[in-house]
Amino acid sequence: MLSYRHSFHAGNPADVIKHLVLAQVLEYMTRKDKPFDYIDTHSGAGLFELAAKDAQKTQEYLEGIAKLWAYAGQVDAIRDYVGVVKSLNQDTLAYYPGSPKVAEQFLRKQDKGWFFELHPQDLKLLEKNTGHKRSLRVKGEDGFKGLMGLVPPQSRRACVLMDPPYEIKSDYEVAARSIIKAHKRFASGTYMIWYPVVERARIDQMEQTLIESGVRNIQLFELATEADTEERGMTASGMIVINPPWTLKATMDEVLPELVQHLSSETGFFRSEQLVAE
Repeated sequence: MLSYRHSFHAGNPADVIKHLVLAQVLEYMTRKDKPFDYIDTHSGAGLFELAAKDAQKTQEYLEGIAKLWAYAGQVDAIRDYVGVVKSLNQDTLAYYPGSPKVAEQFLRKQDKGWFFELHPQDLKLLEKNTGHKRSLRVKGEDGFKGLMGLVPPQSRRACVLMDPPYEIKSDYEVAARSIIKAHKRFASGTYMIWYPVVERARIDQMEQTLIESGVRNIQLFELATEADTEERGMTASGMIVINPPWTLKATMDEVLPELVQHLSSETGFFRSEQLVAE
């Protein structure tokens, strides 16, 4: 259960769509002065050195952030996302931020960040990478359960990122059910579920669970670097967003064709859908 290390996958195309959507949601949250809580249920180490052994073993970042490092296109959201990554680097791409470090770029002194991680090595790294700010709280606990203890937040404003490793196949169902349960306690929060497409049927089931839950205003954004396959391995990934910013759908309609052009093979595609109406 604790074998997954994101250090092998940092900066890949799945991270690109995950962190680009996250940055869009967080930027929107900061448009009001009122404080908000950011809850990250499966945080990982927080920051990854791309010259390290794990990242070099797979070099997945070469298929993701490295292809966008010199992005000169017209889509502001892509430029903004690359700018977040560049803010943690010098002239060259040496580090890639996990979701805690992406979030830290947006969280203000009045906001709170809550980060959950169970892997003992990643937990130590996460504490090191977030320990300089008292408003960032790290917990070595199960994020599925930890989320329930934080909603509704005292601030009455929150966004949640849930991106379990999905090593255990029940994670797909647990993620959907956990978000539905949290939404019942705090219906105005923005909830993001990241998912990998390894078996399309599992994503179809996750979507159906959410559609049938009675939760309103659900959008889905998916980036496929290649067509679905029966072979082993992830071909696509996406973000399901409940109560998204009103700006997000139009932004992603611009972003996703551009990401397909830069990151996908000839069989790649994208999805940008309103799964459930407001």
